[in-house]
Amino acid sequence: MSARVCLIVNPVAGGGKAGRVAPSVEEALRGFGLSVRRVDTRDLDHARALGRGAAMGGETVVALSGDGLLGVLADVLREVDGAVLGILPGGRGNDLARVLGIPEDPVAACAVIARGIPRAIDLGLVSGTEPGAPVRAFVGIASVGFDSDANRIANEAPAWLGGLVYAYGALRALISWRPARFEIELDSSGERHRFQAYTVGAANSRAYGGGMHAAPEAMLDDGLLDVLALESVSKVAFVTKILPKVFSGAHVHEPSVRTYRASEVVIEADRPFVMYADGDPIGELPVRVRAIGGAITVLVPAEHPAGGALAPLSPPPQAVASNDNSAATGGAGADASGAAG
Repeated sequence: MSARVCLIVNPVAGGGKAGRVAPSVEEALRGFGLSVRRVDTRDLDHARALGRGAAMGGETVVALSGDGLLGVLADVLREVDGAVLGILPGGRGNDLARVLGIPEDPVAACAVIARGIPRAIDLGLVSGTEPGAPVRAFVGIASVGFDSDANRIANEAPAWLGGLVYAYGALRALISWRPARFEIELDSSGERHRFQAYTVGAANSRAYGGGMHAAPEAMLDDGLLDVLALESVSKVAFVTKILPKVFSGAHVHEPSVRTYRASEVVIEADRPFVMYADGDPIGELPVRVRAIGGAITVLVPAEHPAGGALAPLSPPPQAVASNDNSAATGGAGADASGAAG
């Protein structure tokens, strides 16, 4: 990696946490002998411009924020040859950092920027279904339906809720939720599935919503998405049998959970929904979601402890479909701000 670092900070991420710890992070990075240029984001377009300019100038782009900013930066860095992204947890969720085994303390995580190793990981891409539709990248899980309502509520919630914002968003959304009819088309065989469900998601990574292991078998470098659905159950069953188990991933054993594996999926519903990814709105149904293998290089700990989140480096396997593993269940919100979370 370059010894020149562009530290991109969303100062309002994590209820202002990122802005508060940024001076200590700068000091820690310089203590490792790195040359640091800090810039703060104003909004999404500004973040994109900062990331693109830094990468094209040969700097290692380091984000101090939540997963929302990571998705935005990944979207531009995937187009710059040799770009490298460093991750310092500064938001409320920080799910990609957690999956990659990066320390939760952003100052401690500076060691990964200085001593970590570059690894190529996949991204998910979301677009409309019409030719020429805009394309947006995401790093974690894109989901729609109940999750749309939960994300919106979480993003509007007061910052003092901290990590509780995700459970708050899910429980508030549950009050007025009514199931929707979804249809998905998988690329592996062109097969279609229709069901009444809470949520349909496409997982590039295994976790969202501040540690909810919605897709515990998803891997970051297999070139595939775990396409998952939670079929309709009673609200009592959702609260007692699904939501409490998501943090461990044990919800996948429930009969209402469906999963498929594919490199691309088209998702439609019987009423309008906004899809969210990395806590931010990313597109309106119908959408096409696909995996792009090895799209972005990130810095990970030299002794990667993430327990299989990164598969052995090998050609992506043939897309297959199954019906009995993970589900999306109300993961919610990156930090609400003019920039990404």
